[in-house]
Amino acid sequence: MPTLLQQDYFRKTGTYKKVRIWDVFSDPGLLFLFYLRKSQNTSSKSLTGIFYRLMLRRYQILYGFQISYKTEIGGGLYLGHWGTVVVNPKAKIGKNCNLAHGVTIGQTNRGEKQGVPEIGDNVWIGTNAVIVGGIKIGNNVLIAPNSYVVNDVEDDTIVVGNPARMMKNDSATEGYINNQV
Repeated sequence: MPTLLQQDYFRKTGTYKKVRIWDVFSDPGLLFLFYLRKSQNTSSKSLTGIFYRLMLRRYQILYGFQISYKTEIGGGLYLGHWGTVVVNPKAKIGKNCNLAHGVTIGQTNRGEKQGVPEIGDNVWIGTNAVIVGGIKIGNNVLIAPNSYVVNDVEDDTIVVGNPARMMKNDSATEGYINNQV
């Protein structure tokens, strides 16, 4: 079974292999994911773990990805463009998820939707989309750019607009999510 890092690398390149730092050095998204996955797999008390977390913090600042190593993320995360991606550390993201730049996955602190989002498998999230609150995003969902999502989304749905409108579509992410793991 490929590691999460190998699955992330496969989403970008289409090949499975043991991923080393020089394999990802020229791609900001893969470089960030390298240190994210290494941080997730090492003890925070070991010297190696401390090194990986320092490097992760460096690349969070450099590339604008605010994704904590504490965030539960399935294999095949794809960061196509770097710049201002914010994910709450308590959020859950399934496998084969695409996050474009400007995406916010955040928390709501009051009301009936209090909490953080839980995102399913095979979800494509477009530029500047905002997903907040204790909501569930189903599988095979496309969230269009600039959408504001504060309600649950069923499987096989396209979400557009502010406020979000939902349209059922069995092939919602077809052609958007390549090299699925």
